[in-house]
Amino acid sequence: MSYSRLELNSKTAVVIGGTSGIGLAIARGMAEAGADVVPTSRRFEQVDAAANEIEMIGKRTLRVSSDVSDRQSLENVLAESVKAFGKVDILVNSAGRTKRAPTLDFSEDDWNGILDTNLTGTLRAAQIFGRHMLERESGSIINIASLSTYVALYEVAAYSASKAAVASLTKSLALEWSPRGVRVNAIAPGVFRTPLNEKLLDETARGREFLVRTPMKRFGTVDELAGAAIFLASDAASFV
Repeated sequence: MSYSRLELNSKTAVVIGGTSGIGLAIARGMAEAGADVVPTSRRFEQVDAAANEIEMIGKRTLRVSSDVSDRQSLENVLAESVKAFGKVDILVNSAGRTKRAPTLDFSEDDWNGILDTNLTGTLRAAQIFGRHMLERESGSIINIASLSTYVALYEVAAYSASKAAVASLTKSLALEWSPRGVRVNAIAPGVFRTPLNEKLLDETARGREFLVRTPMKRFGTVDELAGAAIFLASDAASFV
């Protein structure tokens, strides 16, 4: 097998939640691997900044915001991407939110909001972009799960439940869609430093405990995660 199959030349990637943290690192990495990349999130100023980074790498991009709770906004991202690039080959579902609180004190509104973003938002995007990919009989969807999919974490019950469900959803979609040319995979990151968890890692005993339990005795950087996504999106992973 030629290692050129790891390149993403002539592919178009949409990275939902692709304007900060893990999502932005994946968007940058895919652009460096040759893809045209659409990094999208709710805040247009972040979309604009992320698109500037993609353009500095020398790849084409779009500036279009999205909200995973709004199906129409996701439909618009797909329509604008197809209009600009002709197709979408890769979808990365990286939008996410969390809240730390004792489970007895967790409100239903917070619970529902986290599950709507992390789980139902992933489903919405997969349905919308998956239909496009299934029509073309080609595509790769990469969902971002979490360490908490497999390991219990303290006082983040809603986040943990949502990410475990994302992993299960991923397996269901892979079973349904892979015979029709659309691969669906998930990445479950360990402890990576992101804007979402930086304060926890740096300022709490819980963060220090994570460090002790991490074999490499350091936290990962988001750029170290991008390679896994590039591989899964590439033709080198055509049987994954």
